[in-house]
Amino acid sequence: MAPRPNWKGYLKLSLVSCAVALFPATSTSQRVRFNIVSRKTGHRVRNEVVDSETGDPVPDEDRVKGYKIENDSYVLVEDEELDRLALESTHTIDIEAFVPRREVDAIYLDAPYYLSPGDRVGQEAFAVIREAMKREDVVGIARVVLNRRERIVMIEPRGKGLLVTTLHYKNEVRNAAVYFEDIPDIKIAKDMLDLAAHIVETKAAHFDPEIFQDRYEQALSELIQSKRAGRMVTAQQLSPQPSNVVNLMDALRRSVRSEQKESGGKARKTSQNATAAKAPASARGDGRAKKSAGKDAGATKRKRMKQAG
Repeated sequence: MAPRPNWKGYLKLSLVSCAVALFPATSTSQRVRFNIVSRKTGHRVRNEVVDSETGDPVPDEDRVKGYKIENDSYVLVEDEELDRLALESTHTIDIEAFVPRREVDAIYLDAPYYLSPGDRVGQEAFAVIREAMKREDVVGIARVVLNRRERIVMIEPRGKGLLVTTLHYKNEVRNAAVYFEDIPDIKIAKDMLDLAAHIVETKAAHFDPEIFQDRYEQALSELIQSKRAGRMVTAQQLSPQPSNVVNLMDALRRSVRSEQKESGGKARKTSQNATAAKAPASARGDGRAKKSAGKDAGATKRKRMKQAG
């Protein structure tokens, strides 16, 4: 069952528009979540919203948004006032430009969403916009209001639908130079770079998210199941933390030998499995034939010895 959309509106390209629905493309609902519980009573702890000065609880109807100004004073803003600030992007995703996908720096990417037609009437217009982007090999840049905040979004074809990714604004992305400016320019010796490149080559693969499991979540689940069953929980032995390499060339050489040994073991195991899987029946048949031939030869020899005696 598909989740409920968290936004409904229209996708617009010039004078072409269609009803669409926006769905979160990712979920964290499978993660282990904890409640805060009283150690003494075992009861769940309830958080209350209280007045910071009086300590009295503040009911929902008395809560209002406030923007802090000088001297701990606040400008109060009602929800109705925020609703009156509605922009066109509150209900319409208007594609403003199309750009090559490679020009959108990955650091600007935020949260992914799936966009699909909101009704049957708009399916053809939706398909036209999707296929036009495919043919021109571009992504759309637009704006949409989510959770009372206007976001820049990137729109790209994905299967029969569209993938919408919210983007950070320029002022939200920190300047990398501040963090990298103290890194010196180092001239790397060719033999060192060759060794490092060789290690990279031995680890070359294709990205497959299936092989990556959340090991911390698994460990949490095992911990909970062990405590629930009353079993003793022992601390896991962790590998020692790595430290800075003193002799880089020696470390690279040892890394290469380690990778070669590991890859060689995998290759031999794969070869053995392939050989066993290639003709197991014939191999077993040959064994049985040799065993049968041995029995026949032995019987013939005993018969001749008996006749001779």
